[in-house]
Amino acid sequence: MSDSTAGTATVEDLDARLERHRVELTGYCYRMLGSSFEAEDAVQDTLLRAWRSYDKFEGRSSLRSWLYRIATNVCLDMLTAGSKRARPMDLSEATPLAQAALSPRPENTWLEPMPDARVLPTVQDPAEAAVAKESVRLAFLAALQQLPPKQRAVLILREVLAWRASEVAELLDTSVASVNSALQRARATLAERAEAGADAKVSDPLDEEQQKLLERYVAAFEGYDMTALTALLHEDAIMTMPPFDLWLTGHEDITGFMTTIGSACEGSRLLPVQVNGLPGFAQYKPDPEKGGFSPWAIQVLEISDGRLTGFHFYLDTQRWFPLFGVPLHLDGEADEIEQGA
Repeated sequence: MSDSTAGTATVEDLDARLERHRVELTGYCYRMLGSSFEAEDAVQDTLLRAWRSYDKFEGRSSLRSWLYRIATNVCLDMLTAGSKRARPMDLSEATPLAQAALSPRPENTWLEPMPDARVLPTVQDPAEAAVAKESVRLAFLAALQQLPPKQRAVLILREVLAWRASEVAELLDTSVASVNSALQRARATLAERAEAGADAKVSDPLDEEQQKLLERYVAAFEGYDMTALTALLHEDAIMTMPPFDLWLTGHEDITGFMTTIGSACEGSRLLPVQVNGLPGFAQYKPDPEKGGFSPWAIQVLEISDGRLTGFHFYLDTQRWFPLFGVPLHLDGEADEIEQGA
């Protein structure tokens, strides 16, 4: 059955056809909403609406376009309250180590991490794959959150998904001129918010230099070697720990925190994950009660010019570890586990 032709389909056929679009729709909703779980809820709602109203789908557009129309409406409905998600550095100034305090904010405050496999469809074109990965980076998502919802949709559809202006206008029931104007305003807002290092590229797969940097990071972190870690950090490196609003910058404050308030992380083990188009790790801390290692954080690493410019620790392990498909406990031989995720 053609993707552009409506017609009678068995339940199994229709389920399969809708399911083929789940990953790309999740990526779209994730960019719109900034939340892993809200994105998956939005896609589930989209597919359910499509399934229920498929008999009204007349085939004037492709099934894919129709699904994006539904997904856009779902996301716009979810965004009407005006809420926007952020990173700690979007909300306050950096905290000096001497004033560091762990103050949590509500879950819906924060941009959330997402496994690559849930939002990045497999594509053959390396350039297309690179654009897709860059479009789920935390810095880009944070910038998107500054846009009004419809501008956000226009920018994602035009710049990330490469839709034509006429296609976006049809999806949003507006004019091409309106789409072009919204895109121009969105681009201007993003240009104003451009961050140093936000356009840094991470090779896919990692090049030899980046791979060695990660290997050195794992050795330094698991060995809790602050001298070795300092050598890997950019002088303006940033460390965040949602749901806490504290964020630190500079290797002195970062390593100082890790050896004081964060000293319980000593002896941790790291398992690699692919997150937000970047390398990352599931971090496990020693568990003195049960033995072995208990989950502590999903780490997202940012790299530029051979140094770590940011590492972000997402601490809600009961939510993140199942999402990333990593275990909720490692036994005492964790360092011998095959490093794969």
